[in-house]
Amino acid sequence: MIIDQRTFTVKGIHYTIRSAITADAMILSKLRVQIDGETENLDREPGEAFIDEIEFQQLILSDSEKLRNLFLIAVVNNQIVGFSRCEGHSLARFAHKVEFGVCVLQDYWGYGIGKNLLAESIAWADANGIQKITLNVLQTNDKAITLYQKLGFEIEGILKNDKILADGKFYNTIMMGRFMDR
Repeated sequence: MIIDQRTFTVKGIHYTIRSAITADAMILSKLRVQIDGETENLDREPGEAFIDEIEFQQLILSDSEKLRNLFLIAVVNNQIVGFSRCEGHSLARFAHKVEFGVCVLQDYWGYGIGKNLLAESIAWADANGIQKITLNVLQTNDKAITLYQKLGFEIEGILKNDKILADGKFYNTIMMGRFMDR
């Protein structure tokens, strides 16, 4: 699905959040690898589950056509600095919910970009009758967990010893969900 773009100013940084377009695909392919290398809070090591330009184009086209999918990007000075996706389900028993994921370049942490990508996704979900948004977050990512809780998410479960990070230790994943305002 496509949404109207919105502009934000936080701590002197101006940025726009808009729906991804196919012309963004090459940059998104490179950006995803870069962001994966900047944090261990995401599921992938740099280059794992690589998505090339053509695959991103197909993903963007598909997401723009599906009523239960949303692909957003954040742009600062004509540079994509982050993106998020909501992916819906085709199975009838899961059609009421979407899964949310987000990533932002580390240089742009602290400017509300991830928060506003999520807030736009929540507004879209609520406006389109989506009853639930789910997400997973590394248990040690306290800032993200606090943000998600402020935006109405609650902890639904813990996947114990779910990930092994670079230090060789196991870490838990928190499963969170937000239900549509009624």
